[in-house]
Amino acid sequence: MNARVLHLPVNLAGTGWSHVNALRRKGVDARLLVFWPQKWRPDEYDINLDLPRQGLLRQQAIQWRALARYLPQTDIFHFYFGKTLVPKSLNMPILRAARKKSVMHFLGDDIRGKRPDELEYRKKFDACIVGSYAATRWVPDPTAVIPPGLDLRDYEPVPAVERERPLVVHAPSDLEKKGTRHVVEACSQLPVDLDVVHGVPHDEAVERFKRADIVVDQMHYLWHGVFAIESMAYGKPVVTHLDPQAVAQTEEAFGVKVPIVSATKDDLVEKLRPLVDSFELRKRLGAEGRAYVERVHDLDKVADRFIELYASIL
Repeated sequence: MNARVLHLPVNLAGTGWSHVNALRRKGVDARLLVFWPQKWRPDEYDINLDLPRQGLLRQQAIQWRALARYLPQTDIFHFYFGKTLVPKSLNMPILRAARKKSVMHFLGDDIRGKRPDELEYRKKFDACIVGSYAATRWVPDPTAVIPPGLDLRDYEPVPAVERERPLVVHAPSDLEKKGTRHVVEACSQLPVDLDVVHGVPHDEAVERFKRADIVVDQMHYLWHGVFAIESMAYGKPVVTHLDPQAVAQTEEAFGVKVPIVSATKDDLVEKLRPLVDSFELRKRLGAEGRAYVERVHDLDKVADRFIELYASIL
């Protein structure tokens, strides 16, 4: 595919950066533009606008200059998180007038709990992507469901270790939103050690959850996040809150069983107990998790899905 693709304007959890690198490996001219880099990923961008943190007029001046510069150089604008380069009401007519194609890629928090009218703007884009079937309760008509991808070359499975007190790791980006207090409460009722990984650089977080025997993702949302995917890539059994209908849709779409233990804040102790008691179960679910990630979340396959989508709108 010889289209020039610009991903922008955020790099949440390294998503945009991993996508453009995967596309480049397949020969696509893809770049990532950010308003400013992520704190824990300061070098992950091709173009950094480095917007001032305050001063709307100064921000807009920089954003409009960027649009003027990159509009002629780009065939497809791949936006993330409900954001555009300049205000949507102006950005979208300009792209249409310039005969440029556009994709809006929702990542989760940008749509969760929103009313249908709040997301009506999605129809102004040539394509709309969500990352899971759970997200279709807010975006019922996505062009594609493309799960987040990992470069599995960076994830060597960690062999399971049998120990008397299994180590449970929970790595919340937000303690309240991820239901951390429920995880702490459940683990206090079981013969386990708990490591809550919060507010540390990504590399340090990875080293800590590589030591896990069991990973608990979150208790409030309907689907898992990137943390759970990374944990499965390392061969860890994962427990989180899942929407049963989305599980069924995922299994049908990708032809593989979702090997995650689904739990709520009310039955978390009950769902954790078999994993705590059985090393063999932990080992089996860890292996199934790795196989699942290879099937569904391999970044190479995700890039192929993007290329297919781009070809369909050009």
